[in-house]
Formats: sequence, structure tokens, C-alpha cells
Amino acid sequence: MAEHDTVFTARGLTKIYRMGEIEVHALRGIDLDLYPGEFVVLLGPSGSGKSTLLNILGGLDRATSGHVSYHGKELTGASDRELTEYRRYHVGFVFQFYNLIPSLTARENVATVTEIARQPMKPEDALALVGLAERMDHFPSQLSGGEQQRVAIARAIAKNPAVLLCDEPTGALDSATGVLVLEALERVNRDLGTTTAVITHNASIAEMADRVIHLSDGHITTLERNASKRSPHELHW
Repeated sequence: MAEHDTVFTARGLTKIYRMGEIEVHALRGIDLDLYPGEFVVLLGPSGSGKSTLLNILGGLDRATSGHVSYHGKELTGASDRELTEYRRYHVGFVFQFYNLIPSLTARENVATVTEIARQPMKPEDALALVGLAERMDHFPSQLSGGEQQRVAIARAIAKNPAVLLCDEPTGALDSATGVLVLEALERVNRDLGTTTAVITHNASIAEMADRVIHLSDGHITTLERNASKRSPHELHW
């Protein structure tokens, strides 16, 4: 594929964190392309560089060296303001912890994002897409952990991002609840065509991906394409 057919193109990405006299090499020369509409799982142990890579792709962090571009537009040298605009209009984030505002209902939590987006979905539509049409007037304290995570997904997708970046979205959940969250992510990817990247240390989740990227010690060790994808309810862990 030509470079303009990629969502992300990364070449030679390194990231070094300095802690006093100590240097921690989080990424050691990553080359990677991500394509429109694909569902990618990044797999690897803690400290392998998964979150650092995702944060650089999402404009939350900067590489120490190398290049990364989004639809051909260089992110590497972008200003803070340009990165803020990039995150606001193009990227949705889902983290392990839901970061919902306790005093707002599910609908109001999603609306905090749609009010600053260019072409937002209605909060009600985003919540329906993740299976929470009946729960949108509930407060976070009235929702289970899995329901709160699905509200967080609805909030991330309500601004119609081209990219959804998820860091351990099922990490705090049991497997039955995790499957519901993964079904919500699969539905968003399928129905909206959102390029989706999911970090996990759970190898079972890789079976639902188009491609699986294995990281270890700041390197991509293998990159494989699944011949057939499993649906979330077929996964066991």
C-alpha cells in the first residue's frame, strides 16, 4: 500500500525516558503501518513498550527519535497546539479505568465530548451502539464496571474519531464482562469503520483481531495476520 493509504506510518521510533542517571529504553526502533478500518491487537508483557507506542500514535507523548505520520501528516514535529487539535478531532481513547464524572449521567458523560467535536454523534446513538440505550440516564455509581467501560467507549466514539486507541480496556473486568466490552469495540469497528488498536496482555483477545503485533523489550518481535477472526463470545480466558 502507498503511504497515503495508511492511517499511521511509523519508522525508527525510539523512546527513552530519563530518570535521574538512569535511561529507560521503552521503544527501540519501531517500524509499523496501520491501515484504515482494521482491528489490531498489541500483545506483550508489561514493560514491552505497548502503552508508549499507543501514546505516541495518539499524540499523548513524543518519540525521542524516528518519525510517525497520520494520514501522511507528520506528527513527530507537531506543536503542542497541533497535537491537542489532533487528539480532539481524530482520536478516541479508552483506558483501563473509566474516568467517568460521578456527578453526571451516562448521557451527560458522553455529551462532554460531543460539545467540543466537529461532527459528533448524538450521545444517545453512541450509547445505543455499545448496548446501553436503557441505561443512559443512570449515574456511574448505578452501573457495573462493564457498563461504565462501555460508557467510556461511547464517550470516545461519540466525536466520530477516525482512530480508537484502547489501553487494557478489559484489564479491570472479569471475562464475562470483558466479552461485552469487546463486543462493543467490535461493533464500533464494524459499523463505523473506526481503525481500532487494543493493547492487552491477554493472548485470547488477539483471536478477534485482523492483525496481531507482538512487542517485547521495545521491539516488534512478530506481526501476524489472523486467517479467520473469532467473535468475542467465542473467546475464553
